[in-house]
Amino acid sequence: MSNLLVLPDLREMLVENDDAGLTQVVTELHPATIADFSEGLSVEETWQLLDHAPVGRQADILSFFPPAKQIEMVTGAGRHLISKLLEAMPHDDRVELLRQLDPDVVEDVLPLVAKADREDIRRLLSYPEASAGAMMTTDYAWLPREITVAQAIDELRKQAYDKETIYYVYVLDENRRLLGFVSLRHLILAKPMAKVADIMQTEVISVRVDADREEVVKTVQRYDFLAIPVLDEQHRLVGIITHDDAIDVVVEEATEDALHQAGVSAMDESYIDAPFRTIWRKRAVYLAGFFVAEAVLVTSAMNYFEGAIATVVVLATFIPLCISTGGNSGAQAATLITRALAVGDVTIQDWWRILKHELWMGLALGGTVGVVGFLFATMTRATVLEGVNRWTLGLVIGQSVACICLWGTVLGSMLPLLFKRAGIDPGYASSPFVATLVDATGIIIYFTFAQLYLL
Repeated sequence: MSNLLVLPDLREMLVENDDAGLTQVVTELHPATIADFSEGLSVEETWQLLDHAPVGRQADILSFFPPAKQIEMVTGAGRHLISKLLEAMPHDDRVELLRQLDPDVVEDVLPLVAKADREDIRRLLSYPEASAGAMMTTDYAWLPREITVAQAIDELRKQAYDKETIYYVYVLDENRRLLGFVSLRHLILAKPMAKVADIMQTEVISVRVDADREEVVKTVQRYDFLAIPVLDEQHRLVGIITHDDAIDVVVEEATEDALHQAGVSAMDESYIDAPFRTIWRKRAVYLAGFFVAEAVLVTSAMNYFEGAIATVVVLATFIPLCISTGGNSGAQAATLITRALAVGDVTIQDWWRILKHELWMGLALGGTVGVVGFLFATMTRATVLEGVNRWTLGLVIGQSVACICLWGTVLGSMLPLLFKRAGIDPGYASSPFVATLVDATGIIIYFTFAQLYLL
């Protein structure tokens, strides 16, 4: 099937009820490709397309639709089909979908699902959304320790069809406590009559079911696992988290951090699919809040130094230059520390090392831009017009810029740590947040030097 297939081709096939062509589309193309090609179809047209595939294949395709489209699919014309789809979907994917639905819809649908699947769904839904339990799937392959390799391979053939992955196979006792694991590679290379207990690895890296998902992702990333087991307080295996689910969390967390650092609330929809009103609201709340805060702080500082501005008007010319330098240096530091916290390079306990590092960095950066500010101020024509000594003005601007840059660097590096300590996402120590604080305090620093030298 050619990848040149586009939306008009699909619509034409649907209008003509081309069963053979539609069946070929939904059975031969990758589910992600089908989801891409069908974007733009109505819910009814999409279900008409999916009706040409088995339920299992429908579930695979549905998992690649954007969250908003998934909700439309299962709450609209396809609501009567959702129970069968849920039974066929990967366990972690179906729980992720149900978390996005109205609780009343979930309660209406669950009685239609097979008892075993219903109990599994309720159990996974009971875990906090940011925990390992909410990320995991119960579709894992397992073996008892006493069987032979030949028997284990036969058993895996039976399990493989509906398991998330069989590359890692977990060895459990009669109470489902985790004893070890064996990779598919080791099973294939082992002697057929060897015991699983003799070839399994007993040192297993695992996570607790209540572990924070960010810690889970760091563990998967550190050890480069394809999957990691999830255990309860009795050391029983309750599920696994695969690398693709870890990647999804990485993308989601990175997106949230980027939005928070830009002063935008997190969004469930993609940028292009989100309603205009939603994006406006999420941006306007932060923007208006920062505007009010900065207006109050900056206006208060400007009013306090109104006499200095009236005496030496040229001082007003350099206000944007000085405060923007502090905002930029603070944003740099905040971004670096937030990223370091996210990847585990630093912790809150490293605050003193970070403070010393950023103090020296702030001095170096401040000295650099301070020299530039000094030279720029000495060359301005405004000094000639007002009779201000250009070298004195250069000292005011250079020293102010250096101090403001130092202050912005220290503030920007410490805010993410303070936010983390308070249990707030460090991403909220955003560029607008840092800039707002540095703008107000920067004006105070600037006019303090101005009064010292010029007034």
